[in-house]
Amino acid sequence: MPGSYQRPSWRRPIIVLIVLAVVLACGGYAAYTAYNNYVVRLLTVPGCQAGTGTDAVPLDFGQAADAAIIAGVAQREHLPRQALTIAYATAMQESKLENLDYGTLDSVGIFQQRPSEGWGTVSELEDPVYAAGAFFAALVKVPGYTRLPVYEAAQDVQRSADGYAYQQYAQTGAVLAAEFTITPHAVTCWYDPATQAASEGVSTRLNLAAAVRELDRTFGSPGADGPVLRATTPGSADSGTFEVTTVGGWAVASWLVTNASSYGITQVRYGGYQWTAGLTENAWQNDPGGVAGSIVAS
Repeated sequence: MPGSYQRPSWRRPIIVLIVLAVVLACGGYAAYTAYNNYVVRLLTVPGCQAGTGTDAVPLDFGQAADAAIIAGVAQREHLPRQALTIAYATAMQESKLENLDYGTLDSVGIFQQRPSEGWGTVSELEDPVYAAGAFFAALVKVPGYTRLPVYEAAQDVQRSADGYAYQQYAQTGAVLAAEFTITPHAVTCWYDPATQAASEGVSTRLNLAAAVRELDRTFGSPGADGPVLRATTPGSADSGTFEVTTVGGWAVASWLVTNASSYGITQVRYGGYQWTAGLTENAWQNDPGGVAGSIVAS
């Protein structure tokens, strides 16, 4: 039509090229994101941590589980946080919080206690629940132990060659004592439940009955003197969820997280937060639908 505008034909190829470039860019970004996430998962080393930022204490799975057990036994015995600080400082110095089956002379376990000194049998001392109970039983007999410097209280229990060595872990012990008992969602572990099952002994089978038994053994069985938790397993004990109603719930939540891989637990919910097993250090997320005052594991 005379006088009408005719779009130049050369613009059409350019428009097509622009659209194609945008499509390729989007696809490329998606591919880059997927690749980047894969690399992050590949390079992330499984582990645990107590706290965040500059005060965070890195832990391996064994150390984290042992720390949670020590906190549980301290709670079972209704001990002050200073007792837990002393225990952590002692265990860090003696074994780096690892449950060792060897040591100087006949020393074994996380506190390197000696059967020949009357602490118990080798098998008992290699059980962190027993070893922690034995340590605390000796500590509470030290007059005024909560007012003593950490190294003095620890040395009064251990009678080691260099008692002042415990002091170097006093600050770390205090941090761990707070993170494993009162600080919300301070303890976390990260690993891939699927790919690590074969290589690192991670259980893919949910075993809540065993988890409840070990919780009771560590924190105190229902009906015992001053129980701190009450656990139930609705439905099948090896599937579904169980709920723990407890005083001092973050100690129990920390135990569940650090022991989750052993019992096939993939989620822990408490205090408005949810931990999910995965290869990310940001495993705790807000959970506004959580049950107040209860811990739910599944």
